[in-house]
Amino acid sequence: MYISMRTTKSFLASLLLGQAIAHPGFPGPDISIFDNAATIERDVAIIGGGASGTHAAIQLRKMGRSVAVVEREPLLGGHTNTYLDPLSGQHIDYGVLIWQNTPEAREFLAHFNISTTVVQFRRSNSTRVDLRTGQIVPPPQGNVTDAMMRYAMQLLQYPYLEEGWNLPDPVPEDLLLPFGEFVEKYDLAAAVETLTLYAQGLKDWLQCPTIYIMKQFSLGVALGAQNGFLASVDGNNGALYEAAQKELGNDALLSSTVVSMERPADRLHRILVRTPTGYQLIRAKKTIITTPPKVENLVNFDLDDTERGVFGQFENAFYYTTVVSVAGLPAGLDIINRAADTPYNIPHLPGVYAMLPSRVPDIYTIFYGGGEAKTEDEVKKSIRDGVMMLREAQFTPSEPEILAISNHSPFALFVSADQIAKGFYRDLYALQGQRNTYYTGAAFHTHDSAAVWSFTDNLLTTMFA
Repeated sequence: MYISMRTTKSFLASLLLGQAIAHPGFPGPDISIFDNAATIERDVAIIGGGASGTHAAIQLRKMGRSVAVVEREPLLGGHTNTYLDPLSGQHIDYGVLIWQNTPEAREFLAHFNISTTVVQFRRSNSTRVDLRTGQIVPPPQGNVTDAMMRYAMQLLQYPYLEEGWNLPDPVPEDLLLPFGEFVEKYDLAAAVETLTLYAQGLKDWLQCPTIYIMKQFSLGVALGAQNGFLASVDGNNGALYEAAQKELGNDALLSSTVVSMERPADRLHRILVRTPTGYQLIRAKKTIITTPPKVENLVNFDLDDTERGVFGQFENAFYYTTVVSVAGLPAGLDIINRAADTPYNIPHLPGVYAMLPSRVPDIYTIFYGGGEAKTEDEVKKSIRDGVMMLREAQFTPSEPEILAISNHSPFALFVSADQIAKGFYRDLYALQGQRNTYYTGAAFHTHDSAAVWSFTDNLLTTMFA
């Protein structure tokens, strides 16, 4: 039987790929084996099709650059999750709920004809319950408005936080304080509930450096809290990424993963991608990486010692969002998980942050997270237990049914105050442009779609200045 050299190469490649995929730490295959694979050439390869990766792709095409987006999920959008209720036909967002009302956001949404409205994200009809015990917890003591104004005055001292992580040297001491000490120093106790409800997904609010709270509840978010945020009219934020996917067409490689990568500084990058229809070799002049830069996420990337040394310092928290059917609760009531036995009544984590009613009666979005990884089954059980504990608070919830769940981990990448003071973010940003590789996404700015769109626009300008 005659076997061609090309068939032999394909057979060997399949064996190597099987090993690399089955064992994430296994070195990627020699890309030269795939010289006969289907190959595309692009100006820019984008790894990750979330908010920043999708935005980068669309903007680059507007600039006349060719792109290929590699996304492991079957759809674009990253942290954007939308559930379609089959009974009512209504959409329910349970990932990204709102956008800052910025020029960049309005322009990007208008490009895809996404109808938006300005919404106030104030929760006027709410109750606080310790979901471990069912005990009703009182609202914050003191004047919340005055405390939030004091917080905003502190934010105004650090306008550079709105642009990214270009920090002065030395880093201001207040930014490195554990947030609990910062609260005491500036009399912010009455604001803690509001700040922590916006800054979900952090490991330990009171112990984390204050700068991470300020990145989550930024000046832009403060303006949105006062003047309103953007939201899609029909509650379908996912429509933005469906439209982007349609526009990108075959330039979006969905359900696809990087198998191996070569990023030389002096010639085209070569990125081997496993797609649902076979293996694709991307040759690109530049690469943008938007996936969370944890070393374990990048096992098939050709990280050098510098990249590995920087990315290896990141820790992360864990965050899960769900859609849950629960009958028997008062219509329109927000249920906020607060503890009766902690400073500022912050909830015990990992645990539920809040249960928010959706536009569909008896369907809630429930947000869960903390510093400890949980399996999907553990998260579901904890949510069910919390809902049923409401009976101890004299509510009458039905048995909850979890309709959808999304794991956003690794979430809120962070380092210690000492590492920040020693220049971690200076070293992180020094990676921009090395080996014609660039980075965007939450780790390089913040978990805020509109903010990372603006950051990405600035990055693209730098790339092609």
